[in-house]
Amino acid sequence: MKKVKITVLKTTLDQELAAQYGREGLTACPMMQAGQVFYADYAKPDGFCDEAWKAIYQYAFALAHGAGQDVFYYGDWIRQPGVAICSCNDGLRPVIFKLEATEETSTLSYTPIVRKEDTES
Repeated sequence: MKKVKITVLKTTLDQELAAQYGREGLTACPMMQAGQVFYADYAKPDGFCDEAWKAIYQYAFALAHGAGQDVFYYGDWIRQPGVAICSCNDGLRPVIFKLEATEETSTLSYTPIVRKEDTES
């Protein structure tokens, strides 16, 4: 499994929808900033928004496991293999992310628990 580089490309605010549905003074997402970089594989990176992770984790997981030219609409609207451009699910103020496959091998950040019944035959 490889690490996936996640870059915050842009934070947005849909002014029209925010005026109609949002609370007074709503701004673009305060949790993420354009230019932030995170690295992920199977787990949400520290400091990454939980809701944004739910929206993009399947792309990170696929890239971490070697998905390439045959996915993420490469050649359709994405021109670079091993890249996904996606956003969080916030309809008023979505954050846009670029996910890129890397060659850096991922390592577990914890020790797996082996249950006794799993080792008995």
